[in-house]
Amino acid sequence: MNLSQRVDTHLNRLYGDRLGRNALIEWRNKLLAAMRLTPEQIPPVCHRNLWDETDVALITYGDSIQSAEQKPLQVLHNFLNQRIGTTISWVHILPFHPWTSDDGFAVLDYSSVNESLGDWPDLTRIAVDYRLMADLVLNHCSSRSFWFENFRRGIHPGADYFFVPPDNFDASQVVRPRTSALLETVLTEEGSQAVWCTFSADQVDFDFQNPAVVEEFSSIIRQLLDAGVRIFRLDAVAFLWKISGSSCINLPQTHEVVRLFRTLIECAQSDAIVITETNVPNTENLSYFGQADEAHAIYNFSLPPLLIHGLLTGSSQYLRAWMMSMPPAEAGTTYFNFIASHDGIGLRPAEGLLGQSELEQMVIALEGFGGLISRRQVDEGESRPYEVNIALIDALSGTVNGADDLGIERFVCAHAIMLGLEGIPAFYLHSLLGTCNDMERVLHTGHNRSINRHQWALHELTAALEDTESIHHRVFISLQKLIQLRKKQGAFHPNATQFTLHLGDSLFGFWRQSADRRQSIFCIYNMSDQTQTLSVAALNLIVTDDWHDLISGQTLDAAIPAIFLTPYQSLWVSNR
Repeated sequence: MNLSQRVDTHLNRLYGDRLGRNALIEWRNKLLAAMRLTPEQIPPVCHRNLWDETDVALITYGDSIQSAEQKPLQVLHNFLNQRIGTTISWVHILPFHPWTSDDGFAVLDYSSVNESLGDWPDLTRIAVDYRLMADLVLNHCSSRSFWFENFRRGIHPGADYFFVPPDNFDASQVVRPRTSALLETVLTEEGSQAVWCTFSADQVDFDFQNPAVVEEFSSIIRQLLDAGVRIFRLDAVAFLWKISGSSCINLPQTHEVVRLFRTLIECAQSDAIVITETNVPNTENLSYFGQADEAHAIYNFSLPPLLIHGLLTGSSQYLRAWMMSMPPAEAGTTYFNFIASHDGIGLRPAEGLLGQSELEQMVIALEGFGGLISRRQVDEGESRPYEVNIALIDALSGTVNGADDLGIERFVCAHAIMLGLEGIPAFYLHSLLGTCNDMERVLHTGHNRSINRHQWALHELTAALEDTESIHHRVFISLQKLIQLRKKQGAFHPNATQFTLHLGDSLFGFWRQSADRRQSIFCIYNMSDQTQTLSVAALNLIVTDDWHDLISGQTLDAAIPAIFLTPYQSLWVSNR
């Protein structure tokens, strides 16, 4: 099937019940023209792994590090080259377009770079040294954008780009991620109209039932590819399509839009990667792999709350049960693992995995460490915690029993777990730097999420990293060491075999094996604040192999009866 036929299939599934054959062909030709593609191209086959064990991602805002001498994107590029280098290979720069709210996720103009950050050449220079990842903010744009201003005036482009539900639209089953009003009434040339706003009044939802919106985003994708972007994060994509009487989340049409954009992107750039950002319960999240024809990678949203819960309670029970239920990602797909982000610790992905009492226990503990709670609307007049906003270094500064002096050990252990797991590990910049809660920024912005969006002055960050006694230096050095170790192990390929071990509640472990079966690594972690004993016999180490801990360098003899793990110690026991 050539590209023309493949796109025809996608469009027919999306619009075939409303548009005739000639109209669908016209729209197909418009999409191909926007992407500068030819109808006869053959789409790449699925099941190609576009990553290996050397791939590690960094997530950052373009202005997280600032200096009076340079634009932030230039400062970031220099910091990456001078301080991080080859430790990471992917760089995800969070929304860099002009914006009006939500720290970039209310895009004002997709065609330009925010002047306060830099320009397109600054991004392209970063893309030369790292695989550049960018957000495709698909679901909505700013209420002050050119398109929405045109919507108000009833002129094109924009007049028909936004979702206005008909009067008889049944929204009773809609799943809400926020407590704000779903509909915002605005004055237009045709009178007052109620526009759909999933996230806020300043973030107005597009109407993807109009293929012209798909065409616009095809042009945006083409510009991002030209600038050097090779990894596309489909932001809030789960909410894309609206149907009366439905939940308006994870609908079949939404999955079809993902498949369409995947087809266009990989035909334009065969090594490009599509990642879906769907902060939803675990089973729904997994559905975005499709048949290896939707997302190349999915955000592993259940990992952060389960891992944090385990370290706060000292029990691997729920984390282990979840791991055993997770399907291995088939070739050509993988998990995008993270434990901290610019948002917070999402609680919805733990639904069905943690009980209500466990969730409440975790929320109470995190509030005690300075965490703030963001809520979503459930029923009329009822809300429920949606996420905890907190810096990860503070989230792990103690246990459910309160703060202690093992915070750094617990924090490093969390990242050692992430680095060992099947999938591509992603570090939020502020975790790599050990940045703490920024309450001053919360007070300044009035937004809970600002707690973990600190902006460093370059000279202050440099001093902190060079102070060998500072928490920032200790975290930065420890995490870089672990990352470099990981990158050398074939058994840590994102798609290498993984089996969960049963070592009791306080210990968490899994086994990884390289594709050529030459390397095995037993990843074992003490989740508790007490020394734990590991029976070596439980690992079934092959006696003819030489085993050693990659982290400490200690040699392990299969004949010794036990190993003692200090609080939050990590072992990567390898035969190579």
